[in-house]
Amino acid sequence: MKNFDINQDPHRRFNPLINEWVLVSPHRATRPWQGQTEKIHTDTLPEYDPTCYLCPGNVRANGEINPLYESSFVFENDFAAVKQEPIAFAAETKPTFFKAKPERGIARVVCFSPKHNLTLPEMDLPAIELIIRTWQKEYTDLGNVDYINHVQIFENKGSVMGCSNPHPHGQIWAQSSLPTQVEKTQDSLKAYFEKNQSNLLIDYLNEELKLKERIVIESEHFVALVPFWAIWPFETMIISKRHITNITNFTPEEVSDYAIILKQLTIKYDNLFETSFPYSSGIHQAPTDGELHPEWQFHMHFYPPLLRSASVKKFMVGYEMMGEAQRDITPEKSAAVLKTLSEVHYKNK
Repeated sequence: MKNFDINQDPHRRFNPLINEWVLVSPHRATRPWQGQTEKIHTDTLPEYDPTCYLCPGNVRANGEINPLYESSFVFENDFAAVKQEPIAFAAETKPTFFKAKPERGIARVVCFSPKHNLTLPEMDLPAIELIIRTWQKEYTDLGNVDYINHVQIFENKGSVMGCSNPHPHGQIWAQSSLPTQVEKTQDSLKAYFEKNQSNLLIDYLNEELKLKERIVIESEHFVALVPFWAIWPFETMIISKRHITNITNFTPEEVSDYAIILKQLTIKYDNLFETSFPYSSGIHQAPTDGELHPEWQFHMHFYPPLLRSASVKKFMVGYEMMGEAQRDITPEKSAAVLKTLSEVHYKNK
């Protein structure tokens, strides 16, 4: 019987944040690819697009006109997934397979820049800092609404991630309930804190900093790494070194440092296949239910779908839909690839 080699043998890794496992099959990474390839869109976008409903001065779908904004701009989503109006509801008291309840919330769009042709890695640091301050304000304002208990800040970048407009923007969905993934994380963080009287992600980060096997970028206040339990090929997570429960607790120095690591990480993504790298990213932080939540630690997930090139994507199909998440390339290999990439954007070389 051969000895186990984590870099060569199939194995499962545990994700303590959501109490789930992922199957890792590193021996499959060498198999030939005969799957789907797609045409890479390399069209040069204009700085201003008169047909774009997010550009300054243009008319949106609901007839409102955007102001001539010069930095970040926030507005109520014209096609919000949640509504603010309260709904009368009589809760079902008897057991049933058809359980449902109304969900109340607020959805907003955050335009990162007035320039239609920019993405986060191509923006300058002061502009990224303004985005962070906008996120801080929105988290505070939305979190102070009496029925809002969670504020989800996220970005879908690229058409492959379902983003219908290339103008640089993200979204914020604030709602009365904890979303499923956040609730799983909440339960895991709280159980760990109650058992160990310490913070799960702080303890995890300290172990990662000792090993330095999956660290992509380390700055004074933040670390970008490929999680040990990563699912997506080049998935990363940014974690604050200091115990911070939410984005409003940042010092001015941490705001600046966060902007730097956001820019550096997204530049590395673009440089990987020399394309505008698609991803879904999102900030996970404490709920806004009025509790202290010492178990929470500020962190940000990046889930990019690209696997082998700008035209080869990773799909969650078959076993992953019926069994559990699975990956071929190990997190350690992904981290090594990302770490060696330049922090100068390929367009500027």
